[in-house]
Amino acid sequence: MITSTANERVKYVRYLHRADVREREKCFIVEGVRLVEEALQAGLEPKLALVNPSQLEKSARGRHLLGRLRSFEAIPVSERVLGYAADTVTPQGVLIVVPYPQPGETQDLGPLALVLDGLRDPGNTGTILRSAEASGVKVVILTPDCADVFSPKVVRAGMGAHFHLTLLPGSQWPDIKRKLDGRPIWVATAETGLAYFEVDWTRESALVIGGEAHGPSEEGRRAATGFVNIPMAGPAESLNAAVAASIILFEALRQRQFGP
Repeated sequence: MITSTANERVKYVRYLHRADVREREKCFIVEGVRLVEEALQAGLEPKLALVNPSQLEKSARGRHLLGRLRSFEAIPVSERVLGYAADTVTPQGVLIVVPYPQPGETQDLGPLALVLDGLRDPGNTGTILRSAEASGVKVVILTPDCADVFSPKVVRAGMGAHFHLTLLPGSQWPDIKRKLDGRPIWVATAETGLAYFEVDWTRESALVIGGEAHGPSEEGRRAATGFVNIPMAGPAESLNAAVAASIILFEALRQRQFGP
């Protein structure tokens, strides 16, 4: 049982809170029983696991997870040490370190590719990933000025979406346009364009969601085939980025299932 925060493996996990360390190591942290279960179910193999047996052994679910993690390098640590290594205030007795998922040379973009353009809020980013995965999106492309998609806050908000989506962070617009290969590019805005339900989402296309403060970038706007918005009856100028993205993504799913 490790009881000291000076332990090298504990410090390694702590260092992974930093974006530059995650990028160098190509690894990120997954915390909590549910997310760790989902990561294992998706076939991810932890490089390292920190567990607090006394916390996990309080439930049948925790005991089962503890047994599964013994197949990997599961290191028992005190509750205080786990709290030091974790990002959450009250960790659930387990965290794992997993490698970045490696996209293949070619990606199946699916019926609707999603581009996040300068989206900086970690909570919104993770929530959009969750909605994207739930609505059938396969690939999410992120520009370099987005929130770090592998930060602990984004991973928690994503609720397991990271394990099922192809994520392409740090993508520049020239590369994005090449990857989209002539698809219509619909850029979401608050002020102009077609209503989101007027777009034919049954056609293979791409949706661009811009940043919370300033919307899509000038490069993103120039790349647009067209613009899409969400009509509103109240005085609000715009919707939260995650809410807006979710509304459009699920309208696209509805059209693919039942027709425009």
